Amino acid sequence: MDGALEKSISFILFIVIGIILKKKISTGDEINGLKKIILLIALPATIFIALLKVKVDGNLILFPILALVFNVILFVVTPILLKIIGIDGNSSKGRSAQLLLPSLAPGLSCFPFILEFLGDGSLAKAAMADLGNKFFVLFLLYLVAFKWHYKNADFEAKSLNSKLKGLLKALLYEPVNIFIIVALVLVSFGITLDKIPNFLSMTLSRLSFIMTPLVLLFIGLAVKIKKQQFFQLFSLLLLRASFTLLLIAVLISFADISIKKDILVMIAFGLSSASFWPFAHISAIHLKEKKEKTVEKTFDPNFALSILALSLPISVLLILGILTAGNAFTETNNILILCGILFFAGILYPVFIKIKKSIMAKKSNETSNPKKVFFSFLRINKIQS
Repeated sequence: MDGALEKSISFILFIVIGIILKKKISTGDEINGLKKIILLIALPATIFIALLKVKVDGNLILFPILALVFNVILFVVTPILLKIIGIDGNSSKGRSAQLLLPSLAPGLSCFPFILEFLGDGSLAKAAMADLGNKFFVLFLLYLVAFKWHYKNADFEAKSLNSKLKGLLKALLYEPVNIFIIVALVLVSFGITLDKIPNFLSMTLSRLSFIMTPLVLLFIGLAVKIKKQQFFQLFSLLLLRASFTLLLIAVLISFADISIKKDILVMIAFGLSSASFWPFAHISAIHLKEKKEKTVEKTFDPNFALSILALSLPISVLLILGILTAGNAFTETNNILILCGILFFAGILYPVFIKIKKSIMAKKSNETSNPKKVFFSFLRINKIQS
């Protein structure tokens, strides 16, 4: 059996084990505890080691800029995707989707697979790209969320400024970012993994080993797919993935990118699941509106949770499938073919709904028109006679 296929089967088994463990680990606190171990310990250690193993140069600075540009483009395109599947962008559901879809959570859905399939160098590039994504998710989306909440931009400006300062501190003190900054400083002075004390490198290495199993178990434990809105959200997320692949194919063609690992990193990173941070913004605003007894809510937290729940398994399956295929999706034509397949699958539901509504409207018009009913009754009697 192919080595990549064996890895994929092993990963899927971990997810299945996580699903089975739901009966034993069902409370939100226990699952959140597992997530914190991943984000606060295993992931920072993994990224730290990855950065110390590679030669970091000025080109890595381009990755956070590219990621930020990607986030912004996806944010601009999201209202179009919502319109395709029939969600009003100005509704609470529409605003929730616009906040979540442009965000990325590579730490839970992408980094473990990049590490396993592409190695430390590729993970270091993805980690640098995540800095741009985090700036977008933590700050820009926070501003957008409160802009939608406050009709007057100057309303409660002091409160907003204080909250932005708090977010800046959170960004600087987040373990992943601290480890990235420390690793970059060490590498700039020529200090690599083999030059740090053995006890430290061994500790960090063993912590990084647990990341992939923990992430996969977390996916199995956290995934909760509700029957309501399943097809609608499934279509929306497939359209998001389709646009991502189209954007990457265009970038590869115009920038003439030929390094296969870089292309796969771009695809895996771009297909990452939606981030939890926008949901934190949504929850904060929803709680504020609940206390103020606001009638018309800005966001729909339940709809946002549904997006998160479905986004994670879809992203993992797509990323696993692409990386398992080796270098097949480093070719622009293959990327465009997959893009077309995902678009077709994503467009099926809205087309079906429109056809169904059209048929129902036609039947309703026929039954509501007395003349049509009368003449159809006469026509049936005439045929019978």
